Amino acid sequence: MPTLAVLSLHTSPLAQPGLGDGGGMNVYVRSLGSALARAGIACDVYTRAEHAELPDVVGVEPGFRVHHVAAGPRRPVAKEDLPALVDEFTAGVLRRLEETVEPPDAIHANYWLSGVAGHTLKHTLELPLVSTFHTLARVKAEATGDEPARRARAEAEIVGCSDVILAATAEEAVQLQQLYDAPPDRIEIVPPGVDHHHFSPGDRGPARAALGLPADGPVLLFVGRIQPLKGADVAVETLAALDHDDAILLVVGGPSGPDGDAELARLHHLADVLDVADRVRFVPPQPHDRLATWYRAADVCLVPSRSESFGLVALEAAACGTPVVAAAVGGLRTTVDHGRTGFLVETRDPGDYAAPVTELLADPSRAAELRANAVARAAQFSWATTAARLRRLYADLAARRPVECR
Repeated sequence: MPTLAVLSLHTSPLAQPGLGDGGGMNVYVRSLGSALARAGIACDVYTRAEHAELPDVVGVEPGFRVHHVAAGPRRPVAKEDLPALVDEFTAGVLRRLEETVEPPDAIHANYWLSGVAGHTLKHTLELPLVSTFHTLARVKAEATGDEPARRARAEAEIVGCSDVILAATAEEAVQLQQLYDAPPDRIEIVPPGVDHHHFSPGDRGPARAALGLPADGPVLLFVGRIQPLKGADVAVETLAALDHDDAILLVVGGPSGPDGDAELARLHHLADVLDVADRVRFVPPQPHDRLATWYRAADVCLVPSRSESFGLVALEAAACGTPVVAAAVGGLRTTVDHGRTGFLVETRDPGDYAAPVTELLADPSRAAELRANAVARAAQFSWATTAARLRRLYADLAARRPVECR
């Protein structure tokens, strides 16, 4: 069985999405690892050990294991402090790989921190390197203006040394070429998938009853980490802009990053100022598969991110038959088919988000049409399909010599 070494330094696929740094990348690494194992590729995921009680190796399922590598203190470390631990993590992964009976056939690094480790391991072990960035510093800088230059330089070096760079969408492929001078022949567009066993249409009434929500009245949903980049403030302002005093907003997720706690406090204050505090319900992060019930309970899912490489939340909501109103940024332009499965909003104006929400609430037949279209659209994305494409890609890499650093 071919073996893949997957690097996920800063967050574990076993971590709870929506809490701390856990998010779409956790879902990506875990879901892809599982799908690859079932497709005949053994996946060993290497992540930093964040807790003293963690075992060295956790068997997730046959062919899929998670290795906890000592690097720095065995406790959560702020993401901005992790670059100082990359060398120790790299050395720890190298020791593990040198001890294995069957060395990996390739390295797949996720996010730039893992890419730095993968860059070193590629040359030490003479293995091909596949890189998935998930987010790019120069793209985020255009949205927020606060990404460190060190990260962008590291990403450029990783791009120059990667045998394959995975892009979730055609737009990300263009960004890699324009912002990082990535060779077009090394870029492969491979979208993430959705687990249709968990995320599928269901009746709204039972979903609301299971969550203790009112049977009647509009329900808006925001799912994501509480940080400025995700735009939960726009969701709160959209609720206030609606001409529906009985509408409620569910905010599912926890504080993330250095500004997370301050952002959560700001959201509470904003809800007070807008006089909607009694209609905004803050819900702690949920187990990933249980999110399906929250999607089914909602009339509309809001995804007002300032930057988004793909938008798994939008895809999962669509798979559950929930129309999405999202920011017209990044991968959301691919995930949401404007006017057919949901709506894309070009501005940060809450009134521009409230308008399509109002349209959906006012016209049940139109909402039903979008729900059906959303389910059909989401059916085009599956982790099995993603794994099948990557299996062919890994096999091709194993048959040729790794590229030289640019």
